[in-house]
Amino acid sequence: MASTNQSPFYHKAELNFLNAKTDEDKLHWLDEMIRECPKHKSAEKMLANLKTRRIKLIEKIERVRKVRSSGKSSKETIKKHDFQGVLIGFTNSGKSSILKEMTNATPLISSNSFTTQSPTQGMLNHQGVSIQIVDQPSLKNENFDVGLVNNAELVIIVVTKIEEIKLIEEHLDKFHGKKIIVFNKSDLLAETEKRKISENLKSKKYNFVLTSTYTIDGLEELKNKIFSSFSILRIYLKEPGKSSASQIPLIIKPPAKIKDVAEKISRQMVQNIKEIHIWGPSSKFPNQKVGLNHQLKDKDIVEFKTR
Repeated sequence: MASTNQSPFYHKAELNFLNAKTDEDKLHWLDEMIRECPKHKSAEKMLANLKTRRIKLIEKIERVRKVRSSGKSSKETIKKHDFQGVLIGFTNSGKSSILKEMTNATPLISSNSFTTQSPTQGMLNHQGVSIQIVDQPSLKNENFDVGLVNNAELVIIVVTKIEEIKLIEEHLDKFHGKKIIVFNKSDLLAETEKRKISENLKSKKYNFVLTSTYTIDGLEELKNKIFSSFSILRIYLKEPGKSSASQIPLIIKPPAKIKDVAEKISRQMVQNIKEIHIWGPSSKFPNQKVGLNHQLKDKDIVEFKTR
């Protein structure tokens, strides 16, 4: 930031910190950032933040050391969301670039091999639904977490060569979810090559898409395929007396009844419902009056009248 007038030495240390592969290296460069940080009043907050970050990093290093000494796994855990897809592939396939273009994540991207050293997550917001996308370290990386893959509902297999698909599928013998084949870096292919690849994948009945994070081709189609891989109900709530429903849906997994929606809003709400009206795919006619056991469909609009 210009207001704190950091020196070139600070910027160099910061860049090395961001590119550091281990926590120990990060600590070294963080110490350099603290040493090079301006000491005038306008930089006090920045210096305090750096020192807080240093304390947290030291605590993390100590936790990992204790775990290692106890013989337990030191892998960072990823908290699974309601809808999760996992990116897998070989090094330099472009997984991290796909994650960056589709989600709110800002992963480190490099032409170097094995850039991703631990699972990196981001949220894909598509058609009113948030879907967690996790970028795994490459298949030959020692940090590749096969357990994370086997427990996912969806794997997104990123390749740049047809023969890579079979090699990757050999690692999925215990995975029973859905798969999407992403043939990435399609901008490097001639149109005839793209057609041949598409015909090959069609003949094998793969669910696939050709993508390029350079031209952005295929990424919208990939988002749609990811969304379609999950069973999702988007229920829009309408307040009594208002002409339109909320633009933000309540997300619930099917099968679901009106009672499930009410309980998701509030456990006490069910006891206070006087009337329920619905519009949409599951209604016989607009503003239909229904009961708690009415079966819902995607994009239904529900209005609760309470006592």
